[in-house]
Amino acid sequence: QVQLVESGGGLVQTGGSLRLSCAASGRTFSTYARGWFRQAPGKEREFVATINWSTGYSAYADSVKGRFTISKDNAKNTMDLQMNSLKPEDSANYYCAASSFARYSKSPDGYDYWGQGTQVTISS
Repeated sequence: QVQLVESGGGLVQTGGSLRLSCAASGRTFSTYARGWFRQAPGKEREFVATINWSTGYSAYADSVKGRFTISKDNAKNTMDLQMNSLKPEDSANYYCAASSFARYSKSPDGYDYWGQGTQVTISS
């Protein structure tokens, strides 16, 4: 099993920045892809960014490209999401995820481990 814990959410103004972190524990050697997803009230969970744990290959949703940066620290077993130029539409509960079978994935179906989420609210 893999346990994931997110941190770093909060309330910021439009144009501000936040840095989310995801700490992993357990059988993390078995994970390949890790990613960030978000879900706003009444909406489906949507892809934000993904990173391959070995190669560092990353991909982003079009809506965050150029503003968000995903990164990893293999030694600390952490994954971060630097979010800049935040907009009200970025407000959501942000989840980190890990996959034991996919090299990277933009779909929630590509992940089998999930954190509890951290709330991000952007005020206009």
